[in-house]
Amino acid sequence: MKRRILFLLAAAGLMGQEKELTADELKGMLEKKVKLFYLDVREPKELEELGTIDGYVNIPLSQLEKRVNEIPKDVLIVAG
Repeated sequence: MKRRILFLLAAAGLMGQEKELTADELKGMLEKKVKLFYLDVREPKELEELGTIDGYVNIPLSQLEKRVNEIPKDVLIVAG
């Protein structure tokens, strides 16, 4: 799945420098109010079961290729 996400983001011209974040790093970014686009690619059922972070945008992985134009190109993208 991860390779597919990276491939789709690359195809949309959204790739730059990618880095895996720890939960603590993401929490710190959110606390500092770093401008980011949090992309949650899980299916709606997974969101109901596991929850997510406030401010997320859900584009399920199964829809990502068709909806990639909804992802901004001018902010940091955090995908999970």
